[in-house]
Amino acid sequence: MELFEQIRRDRRDSELSIRELAQRHGVHRRTVRQALTSAVPPPRKPYRRRVRPAIDDWAELIDSWLIADHQAPRKQRHTARRVWQRLVAEHGATMSEATVTRYVRHRRAELGLVETEVTVPQTHLPAAEAEVDFGEVYAVISGEMTKCWMFVMRLSHSGRACHVVFGTQAQEAFFEGHVGAFEWFGGVPHRIRYDNLKPAVVRVLRGRDRVESDRFVTLRSHYGFDSFFCIPGRGGAHEKGGVEGEIGRFRRRHLVPVPKAASLTELNEKVAAADLLDDTRVIGGRPVTVAAAFADEQPALLPLPAEPFDCARLVYARVDTHARVSVRQNFYSVPARYAGRRLPVRLSAGRVEVLDGSRTVAVHDRAFGRFTEVLTLDHYLEVLIRKPGALPGATALAQAKAAGAFTASHQRYWEIARNLLGDRAGTRALIDVLLAHRGLAPEVLRQALDRSIETGCIDPQLVLIDARRLARTDSTPAVPIGVLTRYDRPVPSLTAYDTLLTGS
Repeated sequence: MELFEQIRRDRRDSELSIRELAQRHGVHRRTVRQALTSAVPPPRKPYRRRVRPAIDDWAELIDSWLIADHQAPRKQRHTARRVWQRLVAEHGATMSEATVTRYVRHRRAELGLVETEVTVPQTHLPAAEAEVDFGEVYAVISGEMTKCWMFVMRLSHSGRACHVVFGTQAQEAFFEGHVGAFEWFGGVPHRIRYDNLKPAVVRVLRGRDRVESDRFVTLRSHYGFDSFFCIPGRGGAHEKGGVEGEIGRFRRRHLVPVPKAASLTELNEKVAAADLLDDTRVIGGRPVTVAAAFADEQPALLPLPAEPFDCARLVYARVDTHARVSVRQNFYSVPARYAGRRLPVRLSAGRVEVLDGSRTVAVHDRAFGRFTEVLTLDHYLEVLIRKPGALPGATALAQAKAAGAFTASHQRYWEIARNLLGDRAGTRALIDVLLAHRGLAPEVLRQALDRSIETGCIDPQLVLIDARRLARTDSTPAVPIGVLTRYDRPVPSLTAYDTLLTGS
């Protein structure tokens, strides 16, 4: 650009000829003519290498592989590296991998094998829409690597999202995720986008028509939002790209390295803290933080109903001869007296409640996986008092020890009782103490057991008497001395009796 300017200036100032200008600036006369014609240099012609000795012999073969990939599964098509590997291994080619990679990249574009999908930018009005999906995550829970499912609801306008981790993606978790998200936002978006999740959709029909589950329709009616279902498969993934990207972003940002927690509840506390931290971030291309955008969006949300939606599912299960009910291929204990009966079970995302009319007879944390037993030792005590030999190998006892309910004090008392009374009588003595847990606090009974071990008095009735005494002592509130002064009375006099004794 500067050269052209200098040539044009010399021409104006000294009226030199084209030959003289070419000699002065050391350029060809053609360049001088171009400078005099236009102040802008003409564009350079692209350099095209006409001879490709390394690749030309293999170009036709490579093209045939690329074209044949159209009929192959998407995940089993040639990469540039695989093309180079085959050329070297099967045909003895000696070219570099970079040469093949460069050729494959350009040739795919020339053959029209690269498809670029164009999407239309969207503007989302406040509270108009949200997106929902489940994402797969892993966490170390109680020392074991566990596969979990993260429910995500993301508001399209502000980008604020609610994340909840469940052990399942069943309908109960799907509903509890909605209820928790609505409470987190303090309102309900007018419309929610879904893919064809089984908790919501029973059958996919033509186009966007769906047969929805009755429970999902009830949830939608309870909160008053509308639903929108995306096209099935990869073709509809872009229709809820906000939540798809949010799952990956949150997983990389807050779940790497793999989080560790004692329970799902503790893990969700960490996830909730991460949600609060994300309120301070600024989404690319936006001028304000997520929290500031949500402050403008929150007033436009639909109000929450007076009562939250009941997410639990009511099912019925028969109690087997092991005093267990089977729910979703897992087993949960109930009191042994219910064996053979059919009982209603309230199943939520994290809890299993077994009912007898209006009474709750058993409550367990929900197990995930298959054929897991969740047993409570107390449910088998009436059977064990008649069959004490079954206690040492009982699964319920092993689980009670693992959970800390059967303490070292219980174990020491049991060992001493068996040594003094024999296995059968000693085990029955322990069961008498365990039965007392239904009416006495565990800590009080543990203290009574420790005292009986120290004194060597292991009679279960004496242990229970001591435990009740400790319970009364612990439960009696301390009364200030000043409060009792109103009950003071004078000390009685015995002078009249002394007179009778002396005969005066």
